[in-house]
Amino acid sequence: MAGNEMAKRLADDLKTAVKAKDKDRIAVLRMILSALKNAELEEREELSDDMELAVIAGHARRVRESIEEFRKGDRPDLVEKEERELAIVMSYLPEQMSDDDIRREAAAIVVETGAAGPRDMGKVMGEMMKRFKGRVDGAAVNRAVTELLRKA
Repeated sequence: MAGNEMAKRLADDLKTAVKAKDKDRIAVLRMILSALKNAELEEREELSDDMELAVIAGHARRVRESIEEFRKGDRPDLVEKEERELAIVMSYLPEQMSDDDIRREAAAIVVETGAAGPRDMGKVMGEMMKRFKGRVDGAAVNRAVTELLRKA
């Protein structure tokens, strides 16, 4: 992890957060750094930039899922806490594509791949996730592709 820019940035930001006594940021940064270290240990090699983004995006996905569960459980206090965490995590990911952009790109990929219905969903999803790695939420892509392929 020592050679990667993202890990260095996270470590520097952690130092700054500790000095500022920003408890939320400290907790989130430690969690992300730990996840990166665990992924590096699993891979038994230094993580590539794409792999680091995938780890951070995975953490963002888990936080989004937690937010949904807390909303269902009527826990606004925990929703608020998780939303603060998500904002911090998202600051380390590339700018996310809007739903309109996702729909537009998914429609183009449907045409490119010749997808004809719901059974071709994997083809379109795979291509979307590959092209826009780190810039799209898988759930948003799934919704857009499902909608497009139902019409096909």
